[in-house]
Amino acid sequence: MKRWKKLLLGLLLVVLLSQIPFAYRRYKLGRLHAVIQLLNSQRRITETNKNLSEYKGVVHVHSFLGGHSTGSFAEIISGAKANQLQFVIMTEHPAENFNTAEMTLKGIHGSVLFVNGNEVRTADGDRLLIVPGDGLPANPDRLSTTDIVANAKTRGSLMIVAYPEEFKGWNVGGYQGVEVYNVYTNARQINPVMAFFDTLWCRSSYPDLLFATFYKRPEGNLKLWDQAATSARLVATCGNDAHANIGISLNDYSGKTLIGLKLDSYETSFHLVRLHVLIDKGKVFDASSLLEAIAAGHCFIGFDLFGDTSGFSFEAQNPGETRIQGDEILLKKETRLKVFTPVSSRIVLIKDGNRLLDETGLSSKEFIVMEPGVYRVEVYLPQLGEPIAQQPWIISNPIFVK
Repeated sequence: MKRWKKLLLGLLLVVLLSQIPFAYRRYKLGRLHAVIQLLNSQRRITETNKNLSEYKGVVHVHSFLGGHSTGSFAEIISGAKANQLQFVIMTEHPAENFNTAEMTLKGIHGSVLFVNGNEVRTADGDRLLIVPGDGLPANPDRLSTTDIVANAKTRGSLMIVAYPEEFKGWNVGGYQGVEVYNVYTNARQINPVMAFFDTLWCRSSYPDLLFATFYKRPEGNLKLWDQAATSARLVATCGNDAHANIGISLNDYSGKTLIGLKLDSYETSFHLVRLHVLIDKGKVFDASSLLEAIAAGHCFIGFDLFGDTSGFSFEAQNPGETRIQGDEILLKKETRLKVFTPVSSRIVLIKDGNRLLDETGLSSKEFIVMEPGVYRVEVYLPQLGEPIAQQPWIISNPIFVK
């Protein structure tokens, strides 16, 4: 055999051998998909508080407005409907010459509530999600974090710290929430070469489960939040950071896509992680009641890709009252924390940032509270196998026992 043929065969063998790990990962994602389907079929909901309605949606979404994205309004609405979302909170990047917050989606579209907002970068380099937004210009040198917060407080906007690992204005205060998990921040840890081949192998069958190859518990952000929550009430939220701007496309002169491959479509992004919000049944579901409930911490983070988290409940009871996550409750005799999950799971109870209880194989748990503190819950699914079994499925907001 000629030398060049031997080299070619050797190269081909190397290529084939290099694809074995990716083929194996595709096989594992198929197994994971089957387990998730089984778990969803086993869901049981216990209605713990008949006065509350649960709404699921996404926060931190961008369109073509303000740059950084090519996503259209039609794509966003379609993605929200495909995921049966009840709300989408838009956070457009500001633009110098027009008001992106005013121009973006707001109101009801396709039976989905859209709320308009901005992602603002301050002169100090901090970034805040401000909802509703006010069309601040896209010039980071103009207003400090203090100025931005003061302006948003005057208008009664919800303010959420974005990218807390980079945030420097913790002493400013005035904001209500912190984005403890962000899909884009997590995804930046991916090895691009590995991600390319994983996508080639898995995109056609499991485009959303590619998320499982890089999903990690946000250790640093949770630690920052736990530390802050001991002195200030900060609501934990999640950010899909949906841009729909990763992929390859061939367009004609009019901008019409002739050939396109989009890896982070809105339909995929909206399936990964969601904010589940609890609203009093006596209130109309609109932008006002939604933002009020989020600011109060009446919400939890659900990584719904790994199983529908709807129906999760975390509440506290004493002889005189019942409170839900985000609320305060007085420490009295027989004060109890109650946790309900839709499927059998591992329940971890955390007090003041420290693990207090960790039990597996439960769909409910009661805990008698003996001392004041900030209590929250993380829920895991050991059934999903490693490494997903070690990453949280649900992150609750705290109950403050005084």
